[in-house]
Amino acid sequence: MRNLNLVHLNGLRALEAVARLGSLQAAAAELGVSIGAVSQQVIKAEAQLGQPVFHRLPKGMVPVDAARPMLARLSEGFQSLSEAVGIGRRRDETLLTISVAPVFAARFLVHRLDRFSALHPDIRLRIDATTAMADFVTDGVDLGIRVGAGKWPGVDAQLLLPQLVFPVCAPALAEKLKEPKDVLQLPAIIDGPSMFSWDVWFRAAGIEPRPMAVRHVFNEASLCLDATMAGEGVMLAWQTLAAYALDQGKLVEPFSIRAATGFGHYFVTRAGSRPPAKVKAFHTWLKAELAALEEPR
Repeated sequence: MRNLNLVHLNGLRALEAVARLGSLQAAAAELGVSIGAVSQQVIKAEAQLGQPVFHRLPKGMVPVDAARPMLARLSEGFQSLSEAVGIGRRRDETLLTISVAPVFAARFLVHRLDRFSALHPDIRLRIDATTAMADFVTDGVDLGIRVGAGKWPGVDAQLLLPQLVFPVCAPALAEKLKEPKDVLQLPAIIDGPSMFSWDVWFRAAGIEPRPMAVRHVFNEASLCLDATMAGEGVMLAWQTLAAYALDQGKLVEPFSIRAATGFGHYFVTRAGSRPPAKVKAFHTWLKAELAALEEPR
């Protein structure tokens, strides 16, 4: 490893990041330093190597052909170092770190964690509520729960529950609904970033899709649910979002018609890894909790 004495490690990190990301700006953001600092590290590393590594072009930093084999090895090496750090940061089997979307954590998970703790008092939980996909090597996360099509790179995704959507409203508004088309008489509470629209449910209910009168639009499903519980209108919800409010009688599912969105709730772990006992225990418990949501309430 004597060659490592010839070039400073920070310079090698800068070279690898710029080559992989294509610009000084992107590399600076990843490394957490200024663009000027990355530029100086690249210049210094090129001087220590005795040859240029990049073409400086208007579209960005492009590796010279002679440097590509070296840069590929650097990427492999830093990936191995990243994995080694992840292994070194692993905690004991008494702490389970879960990455989960905030709406799933707030509307479904927190109301049920006491049940898991009763079954597994030796496992402590740490909930990382975020919409970002976790890096299972560097983030210290044991598992993730995500809604989508299940095709995320670098992870194993096991389907837990197909996502079904259906109207929910406050009990007082539900009294006005005698048949599915009556939902058109109510103002709609809309989840702006939603991956589906009311047309999905209209088709399942045999109703010709048409515009609804919109009362409110929110950028967060939890806010939509709060407005719906307050009697502001009708919302198109899904199982894990509405389950607790339905159990508490704060919302009503007026019809037993549910529509598939093509998405699902997935249990996500690092690709190719062998889940430890604590992850398997949580998977078994969560699967049972979600199974209770498969039928209309």
